[in-house]
Formats: sequence, structure tokens, C-alpha cells
Amino acid sequence: MASAPHVTPSFEADDTHTVTLPAGQRAHVDHAAHSVLLERKIYEVKPGVWCLVGNGLSNQTFIEAPEGIIAIDTGESMQEMEEALRELRALTDRPVVAVLYTHFHYVNGTQAILEASEVPSVPIYGHEGIPGNRSRAGAEIGPTYGRGLVEQFAVLLPPDGPDGVVNVGLGHFYRNPAHAPFSPGYLPPTHTFATTETMMVAGMEVEVTPAPSDADDSVTYWFPSLGVAVNNLVWPTLFNVFAIRGEEYRDPRVMLAGLDHLLALGASHLVGTHGPPISGAEEIRERVTRYRDSIQFLWDQTVRLTNKGLTSTELAQAVRLPDGYGEDHLTSERYGVAEHHVRQIRTGLFGFFDGDEANLFPLATSERAGRLIEGFGGRDEVRRQLEVAMAANDLRWALELGSWLVRSEAADVPDRLLLAEALRRVGQRSAAANIRSWCLTRARHLEGTVSTDRLYTHRFRRNQTLAGPIAASVHALRVVLDPVIAEGLDVHLGWRFASGERAGLHVRNGIACPSNGDDAVLWMECSAETWADVLAGSTALSEAIQDGSLLVDGDASVLRATLACFEVEGLRT
Repeated sequence: MASAPHVTPSFEADDTHTVTLPAGQRAHVDHAAHSVLLERKIYEVKPGVWCLVGNGLSNQTFIEAPEGIIAIDTGESMQEMEEALRELRALTDRPVVAVLYTHFHYVNGTQAILEASEVPSVPIYGHEGIPGNRSRAGAEIGPTYGRGLVEQFAVLLPPDGPDGVVNVGLGHFYRNPAHAPFSPGYLPPTHTFATTETMMVAGMEVEVTPAPSDADDSVTYWFPSLGVAVNNLVWPTLFNVFAIRGEEYRDPRVMLAGLDHLLALGASHLVGTHGPPISGAEEIRERVTRYRDSIQFLWDQTVRLTNKGLTSTELAQAVRLPDGYGEDHLTSERYGVAEHHVRQIRTGLFGFFDGDEANLFPLATSERAGRLIEGFGGRDEVRRQLEVAMAANDLRWALELGSWLVRSEAADVPDRLLLAEALRRVGQRSAAANIRSWCLTRARHLEGTVSTDRLYTHRFRRNQTLAGPIAASVHALRVVLDPVIAEGLDVHLGWRFASGERAGLHVRNGIACPSNGDDAVLWMECSAETWADVLAGSTALSEAIQDGSLLVDGDASVLRATLACFEVEGLRT
């Protein structure tokens, strides 16, 4: 069990705990040490139960059942799962006859199992919410969701040098570079559930219990005959109530119920979605109890101090995990940081307004920054104070000063470089992977080393459009409607697809209201493939109309004028 002498701060006051690794990465010593915990290794949890750690961001687990092998989670690509199957074949030649999903994040390698299968069909078990969550992440909130993944998981950081990737908290990398080109192989569950039930899978009794954690479709699988529990609750680090990439609120109270259920099972072996397995009923009881108590501590103390009137910023400074939690990596801040978690809890419970009068009706960001700069004596004086703060290792103040300079209308390159340097120092001094990755990615963007500008544009990828219900891609257009261009329009558009599916959007009152197309006055007819090409920008709308792959029933000029209100290049050309 990895340990730390005390709970580390969100980032250190100086670089005393910053080390340089063999490949040149500059990182907090505890962040570097966390890589050892995540080393690539296949664990034999007990005879017939194996867990592959370090192959990707998540684990792949295999359980021998009477009728064959049950595979649990399939990773982020077919290549990742193919590698896991090669590891399995070194241990047993029994076929994989069933797949279980713990939640929607790591289900993209399933096709590799079917292609290698020696059996006529492989049932796939998962929560009924998995297909919807996958569609949601790639549709309406796609740009923010994707941008957050890039920033949190160090996707744009180099492999070596001072900014090089060390680990990403739950694994060595978001996607294992050895698995490129990361072919998607998701298949939806063929057997779904939403409540606790007992199933027979491959001739083995399995109890499944919903256990929301970082996803509301997470479940715990209990194999009573083996004393094995497979879960997405206990991570190899303090649970991430707040994801810096941006996620829906993860209510600790809901998660505590899942952890209490997990403890009540009395498992002899605990296998997680991330990190090495834990064996021994007593060790599991002790460590998982402390893990669940760390989450309750954060919630209870946030509520206690919120009731006393502390604002979000004050909570971040006031709530600190007791030192005892730093004795185990399960409750150490190696992924996110507690000061962010408490702010998320407050927001999840009460919304954005925290009682600070300045947050009631704040000025626009650029205007506020400009006034603060003027009040401090001008840009040169703010730069001077920022440099003084940096020299004194007062990085919180340096970040605020730097943000004024960069977010004001008169921002220039030197301002961006100053803020980048402050961010880099924070990243190098934080033991939390998310903080290091986010800070270094933002620093490199500010410097111009990399650009994240493309991540702020809604892009409809062809494969994502075709992977889900085609109507979902039509309805997702409502979040890219420009209301200024659409002002005064009242047009109901309908889509008829070659598959027989229909969808509609009624553009009115500055919105695009989803419909099934009933009462539409203008219709488009095309294949799902043509529509996916138009959305992706590989085929222009005008081109599709001209070559006949997209037919228009109604006034084509009105159709084109209406579709031009959407911020999608393929619809405007």
C-alpha cells in the first residue's frame, strides 16, 4: 500500500517537493510516485479471476465462469481490448462468453471480443442509461466535454520534457499511445437493468446493484460464490467529487449509499475500474470505510460551514482533510483536490450564488479586469506586482493578477507569458494529476506552444452521428442556433431518412424546438450517411442538394436560409 506522511496541499508553497524524472518531466514527488501504483500488471486476484491494470485508463477484468470467461469493461478502443485478450490467452484458452459494463466510460473495445469470439453470440450486460449517456457526451455538450477531456487528461502534453506526461491519476494515460489509432468498438448492452437484480451470467450467479459515482449508470457486480465485488466506487485516490473537465454534480450522499452496500457484502476481494485490486476482508473493511468517511467528511463539513455563512472561496480554505487520510493512497489527493470538491458540493446543493455580494451581479469579465487594472495603477503596475508575487511564491495571487491582464481587452503576449509561468509552477507543485494536466495545458496554450482554439467549436463527427439514433443529431442542432440570425423566423423543418426514421426542428422565438416532424412545412430526404457527411463538413448542403443525395420537399431557398442559422459549416455552404 502506497502511503504519504500527511495530506498534501492543493499545491506546495515552493518547489522543495518538485522533482525531475528521467525523461525530464517536472512534477511533485507524490504525483511521480503514484505512477508505481498504476504500473502495467495483470493481477491474479484469486484462481480464475484476473485484473489487468495499466493497459489504459481503466482496468479490464476477467472472471472464469462455468460456461466460459466473463469480461468486465472493454477499454477505450478495440486495440486496447485486443491487448487485454492477448494477456488473457497467456492464462487460459477458454472463450469469452459474456461482457459486463460497470458504466459508460470504458466500453469502446467490445467489438474486439466479438471478432475474436468462438461462440455464436456474446451477451452484453449494462445499465439502461449507458446508451443515453454516450449520446449525451458526444452531442449537445460535445465541445465542452471533449475540451475538458483534453485538458484534464494531458492529451496535448508531450511525452517528455518539463511538461511531459507523468500519469493522469487513474492510469498512466487517457489513451495508451501504443494502441493508436484507437478504433471505436462500442456495442450497446443487449441485457439492461436499472434496479438491483440477480442474474445468471455464463452459468454463474451475479448480483448487480446500481451504485452511481462519477456516472449515474455505474453499478456494482457481486459474485457471491467467489467473494469478489467489481465496482466503480473505490478508486486508487480520493474520489473526484469535482472533475476539472466539467461534469454533472456527483452527489456524495448517493455515493455513500453505494459504498455502504459494498462494505455490507463482506467481500474477500475488491476489483475496481481503476487501480490494483484489494484482497482480504479485514483490509477491505478498514480501507474502504476510511475511503467512504473521507467523502462524508467533505460533505458534512461543507454543509456545516455553509450554514455558518462561509462563501465558496472561504470554504475552499476552511475545509481540509485530517492528516490521517493521507496515510493511504485511496484517500490522498492524487487526482483532484479537496478544496475544489467542497466548492462543488456547495454549488450542487445551493447553486452558483454563495452569498458573496460581488457575485450577485458581477461585471463582464473583461470590463472587471480592465477596471481592476486601472485601479491598481495600470498594466505595468499589475505586471510588477505579479512578478513580486511570483518571486514570493504567492501563486494564488499571481494567478489572479495574471488573469486580469489576460482577460482584459488590452491583453498582449507578455501578459500571456506571465500567467503561463504562474500556471506552470502550480502544475509542477501539485500532487494532483488533474491540476498538473490542466495547468500545463493552459500554460502551453497561452504561450502558443499548442492551440486549443479548435476545442471551442461544436464539431459533428461522422462516426458519432452514425453511432446513435439519427434523430439525436438533428435535435442536437438546437444548441448551435444563432438567435440573432434566426430572429423573426417561424419555420418547421422535417427530416425523413432512408431508414424510415424521422425528426424535426421548429425554429421559432429564437429557439429550435425538437419534434418528430409532424406539421413540418419543409422536408429533407436523405440517408443517414449523407446527413452525417453534411454535419461533419465533408459534404456541403448545397452540394448534397445539387447531386440529389439530399432531396428537398418545399421551398429550397427558405430551407437553406433557415439552416444557415445554425453554426455548422456544412449547413451554411
